[in-house]
Amino acid sequence: MTTELKSSLAASLEAAATKAGLVLVSVTQGADFHGHPTAVFELGLPTAEAASRSLKLELSEAFGFDKPHLLPEMTAHLAAESRRLRNPRPDCYVTLGGLPLAFGQFEWPFHRSTSGADTWIVHGEIHLADGGAHNLHAKISASVTLTFAEIVPAMEQPYAETFVYNAVRKTVDMGQLEFVKSGNRQPVPVTTRYYSRWQKKFLFTETDDTERLRYLLSKVYWLSGVLGAGKPVWIADPRDAQYLNTTEADLLRMAGHEAGEGLMTLDGEFAAATPALMARAADYQAMLEAALDFTKPKFNESMRSGHANM
Repeated sequence: MTTELKSSLAASLEAAATKAGLVLVSVTQGADFHGHPTAVFELGLPTAEAASRSLKLELSEAFGFDKPHLLPEMTAHLAAESRRLRNPRPDCYVTLGGLPLAFGQFEWPFHRSTSGADTWIVHGEIHLADGGAHNLHAKISASVTLTFAEIVPAMEQPYAETFVYNAVRKTVDMGQLEFVKSGNRQPVPVTTRYYSRWQKKFLFTETDDTERLRYLLSKVYWLSGVLGAGKPVWIADPRDAQYLNTTEADLLRMAGHEAGEGLMTLDGEFAAATPALMARAADYQAMLEAALDFTKPKFNESMRSGHANM
């Protein structure tokens, strides 16, 4: 990467970050899957409380997000990240089934498949984040078809991270990712079935108020109560709204109702777990175990015993 290009990217990124209330902590040179240079930006909040939490943004050397059609989405991405960084664990998300997951080691940007398939690939890992030390995780390989890639403004982290993370959560919901202590990468297909060209938006899961409310309580229980030592988590997260096919305003409406029931405290767009919610620990542990069991491969016992008629 040339000094001029790196400086140009840094200047543009810093300007966008400032608008979002973020500060540029550092800029370093990285490498993509094929060894080509990348620019790695570390961003953070200008508050002492969040000093230990930062955002890593890695862009390919040829990227220039200051183009008119790319800037609005980059700005929106950074604005959301500035709020998400206020979470005790900004890397953690919850599934509809009740699994708290930590996302990490994503190797941005995308790279073209080396197997000959016409797909874009990004590797990463998800870990079961329930406060235990079991190291249950899944290495993943998220693949985006060329047709799907045409929908995305740029095959770069700020424009793809949300739908990739939600595709991962959806794949877990379908029981198609197994959590193990070691193992090979597992596929996460990201196809046009997750996008409505008519509505011009991503669609992952149709949910109703009951399912969304159960999700919100599970999120606050795990991310605030268990992992966050009671600190508040962002409720109006557009990443969750996309995953649940709803709106940030609707998530806030339901959180407000539960605050009235005494299960969480609400401060603006952030909610914290109350003792009443934490008293339901047995229920959330049971949900976690059921969701985890759903991801385990099921075998035909008669075939395992050699009774198969082949």
